[in-house]
Amino acid sequence: MNDLVLKNGHALAVPLAPVTAERPCRPDTDKFIERPYLPRASVAPSAEEPDGSIHHATKYQNYSVMQQHCVYWDTDRDGVIWPLDTWNGFRDLGFNILFSFFAAFMIHLSLALPTRIGITYLPDPFFRIYPRNNPCLQARFEDMWTKYSVSHTHRFNPPPTTMTLSELWNFMHGNRLAMDAFGWAAASMEWVTTFFLIQKDGVVEKEDVRKVIDGSLFFEISNARKNSKEGWNKGFGFGGDGFVGGEKMLPFGL
Repeated sequence: MNDLVLKNGHALAVPLAPVTAERPCRPDTDKFIERPYLPRASVAPSAEEPDGSIHHATKYQNYSVMQQHCVYWDTDRDGVIWPLDTWNGFRDLGFNILFSFFAAFMIHLSLALPTRIGITYLPDPFFRIYPRNNPCLQARFEDMWTKYSVSHTHRFNPPPTTMTLSELWNFMHGNRLAMDAFGWAAASMEWVTTFFLIQKDGVVEKEDVRKVIDGSLFFEISNARKNSKEGWNKGFGFGGDGFVGGEKMLPFGL
């Protein structure tokens, strides 16, 4: 059956709106994930991992997916992320002093007030971040890969599982909101940083991106850098702990 037409004859793409064919939704997500249109409160599944990060999701089963994403940075588990927490988190991921300082400064400058508004309109003098609930809608995550990966032209056989930096840029561009310059800048910084952290051979893997969403990958990278000689073998590496990429090249950290 043509994958652009449903059994009842409803078209998923039409010739006078080419974007409907250029950026198709994934039509078979429900074969792998039960009711993927329902947001998951505490699990971030994918077609490849329908139960998500099992150990991580079980350990933090009372946390929302957004809170799980942030728990790595919230070292004392008090629901508040201090600038020093963010600094230490980036250092443990292997980023150098300069990048870690810049990231902590920009993240807390931009997110301290928006995340505090739910509590009070008074700004936080310490620029702390207050993580809140944000459920995970997996249908949209699966659509991201069929819409913006070049390999989607293969008509989902096999489904695309990698993206280049330019494809991530197209994804950000295609999901921008008008008159939201802050959102554009924040998304660009987040995704470029993610690319720096997890790319290998110029692409990011879908499973790594999923684990960034639920935060489990942060623990994985930190543990690999601390407890193994090989370190983390993806990303560019910035010498933060002596590793450049996955190779220990410096006898000291930067």
